[in-house]
Amino acid sequence: MKLYTGLGPNPRVVRMFMAEKGIEIPLQPVDLMVGENRQAAHVARNPSGQLPCLELDDGSHLAEITAICEYLEDKHPTPPRIGATPEEKAETRMWVRRIDLNIIERLADGFRFAEGLPIFKERIHTIPQAADDLKAIAREKLEWLDGLIEGREFIAGDRFTLADILLFAFLEFAATVGQPLDPRNQNLVKWYERVAARPSVEASKHA
Repeated sequence: MKLYTGLGPNPRVVRMFMAEKGIEIPLQPVDLMVGENRQAAHVARNPSGQLPCLELDDGSHLAEITAICEYLEDKHPTPPRIGATPEEKAETRMWVRRIDLNIIERLADGFRFAEGLPIFKERIHTIPQAADDLKAIAREKLEWLDGLIEGREFIAGDRFTLADILLFAFLEFAATVGQPLDPRNQNLVKWYERVAARPSVEASKHA
């Protein structure tokens, strides 16, 4: 196998997931800044022209971070980072869905349509006038999540899962592009500090 990776929180999620599970896969960097991901060779691997992309042993390709992580979990079930039972898996997927739709999509588009506009305006359909509102929605949903994790060690309780990895990678990125975590969200601040101390964070820093 080979993981096509690069800058940004999406590839970081998969690298951190791999580090948590002790999976080693050769990394092939793709330069997003020069648009290598939009060139024919990469589009042939992933028609959306995005990262990450996992090349399987048979030469086929998987894209989308959730699909890649679920595949790796099925291939390497221990330690579980999605779940060891149907109930645990369903709970993790529920939180991943909530975080992805309510927070990450808003946060990411807020960046693409504002700070990231010089990069993305020629690559995707951008809506600059929506940027502030999208960022506001992300902040509102983070406050909502802060209340939900009161008394919990991690998003899904005492289990460290893909939901934690997903949110951490995007909050880490957001802090560098003008969307820092509001310190009033004290449950999330403490959660972030716990996750930041995990060895997988350092191990997954570089593409």
